Amino acid sequence: MAKVRRRVVVRGAVQGVAYRYSAARAAGTRGVAGWVRNCRDGSVEAVLEGEPAAVESMVEWCRRGPPHADVREVEVHDEEPEGLAGFTAS
Repeated sequence: MAKVRRRVVVRGAVQGVAYRYSAARAAGTRGVAGWVRNCRDGSVEAVLEGEPAAVESMVEWCRRGPPHADVREVEVHDEEPEGLAGFTAS
């Protein structure tokens, strides 16, 4: 099955609430590869690669985030898959 890649930018109260750690765990349970990082403007950016249903499930997770997050806006951009393996939080 073909892989897909999405770049996600999440805005709101998403730093200091374990968003990156929780995203890495959520991606791991879905078999999604990629990375997540905090941005200087207070947002969180993630790249998600994998099977279409798994990536879409992860995008939906990003719209909610972990329990203490207050997600207000999510941008989703399609990109060409690069064949990433594993998931890192930095």
